[in-house]
Formats: sequence, C-alpha cells, structure tokens
Amino acid sequence: MSKMKFKWNSEKILSISALFISFTTLIIFVYQTNLMRKQNYTSIMPYLELSITNDNEGNTFTLSLDNHGIGPAIIESVIMDYKDEEYNLSDFEDHLYSFLSSMEPVLDSINTISFSTLDVGMAIPANSQYPVLSVKNSKEGYQLITSTINRMLEEGWRYEIIYKSIQNERWVIHNDTQGPKKLR
Repeated sequence: MSKMKFKWNSEKILSISALFISFTTLIIFVYQTNLMRKQNYTSIMPYLELSITNDNEGNTFTLSLDNHGIGPAIIESVIMDYKDEEYNLSDFEDHLYSFLSSMEPVLDSINTISFSTLDVGMAIPANSQYPVLSVKNSKEGYQLITSTINRMLEEGWRYEIIYKSIQNERWVIHNDTQGPKKLR
C-alpha cells in the first residue's frame, strides 16, 4: 500500500488556522453568553425581608415586607405555623391580621389597625416597602398587638413566604433565616 504524504502548504495552514480561530471564537461566545445570563439573573433579583417598626413613644407598630432587590418579588405562598399546625394565609383572605385575630380573638378589639393582603401573584416592586399590618397612635392597640405577637413568637409562631423573580427563580424567607434562601 502506498503511504499518503501530507504536504503542508499555505492553503492547508490557512484552513487549519481558520478552523482553530472559529472553534476558539465559539468557546468564547458560549462563555460570554453564560456570563451575560448570570448577570441578567442577578440584575433582576428581588430580596425580600420582613421588617418591624416598633415605636413605643409614638405607640406605633408596623410590620412590612421590604424588597431591597432590584427586581419585583412575586408572592407564591404565605404559610403560618402556630402550635404545631400549618395554615395557608389564603384561608384567611390573605390577611395576616385575619390569621392573628383568629388565633388570638382579643386582637379584634383594636380599632386603630390597618392591614393589607398578601395575595398569591402579588408583585412587590423593587426598592419598595409594602405595609402588611400597622397600629398607630393607640397605646392600648400598640400594647395589645406587641404583647400578643411576642407571646405567639415565644410559643413557636413561624412564617414562611415563598416568592419568585420574573425569571421564575424562587426564594423563601422565614423566621429562622437571615435573608432569602434560594429554592431549587
């Protein structure tokens, strides 16, 4: 059998160089696309936090959801756990106050309370604060809500809020974590 001799000439060197450059460009393009995808997800990440404003002198108590992220947070579910029973907030017309007053009927006597819903599908805009429950300018109402919530927390009241970004990445916040935890 005759052996084929491979002869290097300028055309073959140019062809192999073009293939190598094309392959290298493809690798760089895939890497760059992956970086842009990660940057896009990071640039729209919502960062929810449940915050409490407790002003003893002004007799004001406010519980709010703060979105410190740079994208909207879309509520998926709000679960309450109290005295070893789990409750979905949607069973209480999505009102935290309805849940609290059903567990502790004495809270129905507060006249200076305002509250908002935490509906599934509701979006909390980036860099905003969404008041969930507020008692203002009432010493009796302030003392009642703070003592009741503190007692319920001591008795093991827990909350869990699952939310997602517009890219459908999901996070959860609850009593036991510092900041949101990403769900798989």
